[in-house]
Amino acid sequence: MLEIWGRLSSLNVRKVVWTAQEVGVPFERVEAGGKYGVVDSPEYRRMNPNGLVPTLVDDDYRLWESNAIVRYLAAKYAPGSLYPEPLALRFDAERWMDWQQTTLNPAGRDAFVQLIRTAPERRDRGAIAASVAATEPLHALLDDHLSRHPFMAGDRFSIADIPIGTEVHRWFGLPLERPARPHLERWYKALLARPSTQGVLDIELT
Repeated sequence: MLEIWGRLSSLNVRKVVWTAQEVGVPFERVEAGGKYGVVDSPEYRRMNPNGLVPTLVDDDYRLWESNAIVRYLAAKYAPGSLYPEPLALRFDAERWMDWQQTTLNPAGRDAFVQLIRTAPERRDRGAIAASVAATEPLHALLDDHLSRHPFMAGDRFSIADIPIGTEVHRWFGLPLERPARPHLERWYKALLARPSTQGVLDIELT
């Protein structure tokens, strides 16, 4: 059975759990990181020298980096569907996955940290405002893209939707006023309707 090491409060762990549930492979999740510790132990560092979560254990194989794990699970258990086989579709999906890590996540991180993980009296309002200013144009880009496509990589749900979906879930959970994004909201509601998102996109942010 697969093991997924990491706490569900981690966006990156949520990606992997969602993917495992999407492809229907049995797995055990082991609490690690944050209040659970574990990640600094010699045993964990042998699996993941970065001391971060998640880490996937598949028999004798160890894999870290959340988007790489998403790709691995999709390629192994859902080739041709969750992981597109035509190269143009595959790399369209991969492009959006990379964009989530390099562009969307850094933009929204400060607002999340300040509003969810920082005591009210210690919050940096300037950091929150800058994060909102960086993120909202990216959501406008997503809304425009999804006005022309049902899902991130075209007509079908794929690996592209999972990292973006976890990021949008976190942003929509923040106590912020947001402009209407009808296409982004339609897509997000479609994600919430997937049974595989239970226990992932229906939990409070911590």
